[in-house]
Amino acid sequence: MVKLNKIYTRTGDDGSTGLVDGSRIAKDAARIAAIGAVDEANSAIGFAVVVLEGDNRGDATRIQNDLFDLGADLATPLGDIGGEDFTPGEMVLRMVPDQSDWLERRMDTLNEAMEPLSSFVLPGGSEAAARVHVARASTRRAERAMVALSHAEPVNPAALTYINRLSDYLFVLARALNDDGRADVTWVPGASR
Repeated sequence: MVKLNKIYTRTGDDGSTGLVDGSRIAKDAARIAAIGAVDEANSAIGFAVVVLEGDNRGDATRIQNDLFDLGADLATPLGDIGGEDFTPGEMVLRMVPDQSDWLERRMDTLNEAMEPLSSFVLPGGSEAAARVHVARASTRRAERAMVALSHAEPVNPAALTYINRLSDYLFVLARALNDDGRADVTWVPGASR
């Protein structure tokens, strides 16, 4: 259980921040950029949650919790507390394939009522779909930051799979919110020429 009595600690005033293993790194390090991008995606999903209803709202809240798990995974580099692989443990929170599998099952369910795409979809339609598209784009930015980190340091493969699958899920959800795709706004190539 996390317990925070004081929000400001002054330990980051020098431009560094702490990781789960107790080490400190610069706030502009690739690992912190990835963690921050995941936090932005989570915030964008939170912005969408306020207009979602029923199962979609519950699913989005579950995803927000998963994104905190993802942030904890990214904040635990391999080493003393992180171990030598990405196996979760009693003291080490890691993303696991079941989290991505759940997203795939939810996409399959949402896709059952939709016609196949005949054009690219412009972000928009209903307010709920537009908010989910913002979350999708933010999730893609988080994925790019995580991939950039993976070029310099090990990143849990299950974490990379999850963030990729999440953006797919958000795209499908946005279409579902647009009357199962019937109210999608589609791209008309060259329409403004």
